[in-house]
Amino acid sequence: MSVKVTFVIGGARSGKSSFVLKEVSNIKGARAYIATAEALDDEMADRIDKHKEDRGQEWDTYEEPLHVAALLSDIKDKYNTIVIDCLTLWLSNILTGIQSTDTGVKALEAMQDFIHDLNGLTSLKDLNLYIVSNEVGTGIVPENDLAREFRDLAGTMNQRIAALADEVNLVIAGIPVKIK
Repeated sequence: MSVKVTFVIGGARSGKSSFVLKEVSNIKGARAYIATAEALDDEMADRIDKHKEDRGQEWDTYEEPLHVAALLSDIKDKYNTIVIDCLTLWLSNILTGIQSTDTGVKALEAMQDFIHDLNGLTSLKDLNLYIVSNEVGTGIVPENDLAREFRDLAGTMNQRIAALADEVNLVIAGIPVKIK
């Protein structure tokens, strides 16, 4: 028994989620989708509805903007496949929800806790875990402190998830490229 972790990374609107849905379409068993986005405006609500429609009825959807590791721990035994989409939104939710001056430290702690929990899954039942994240290191250097802190934390997070993943795919213009 083991957990297979597949990390899918790419730019915004690169086709990451569509790639994941196609990948898991042939996997039998119960499926869960952990969505980290929040419908804070009409445009985001429309995007969330579109994602739900694309997934179809065979998915159980959990909307969890902050406590992804706890939710994963709670549901891991009920599903053959779980998708977490997306880690950069999760990180953004954490950074913007912290009411202090040491946001980077608290976000780093949350990220380390999440990765620790992922490492603890390795001895569990067979589970296909897909983790989606945005690649943020290929653009320009952001002009403000919070954006640079986010970029740096996201880069560190993506490196750590890629290191523990069994497989890593980079999606560019809807084309997946297996890099690990």
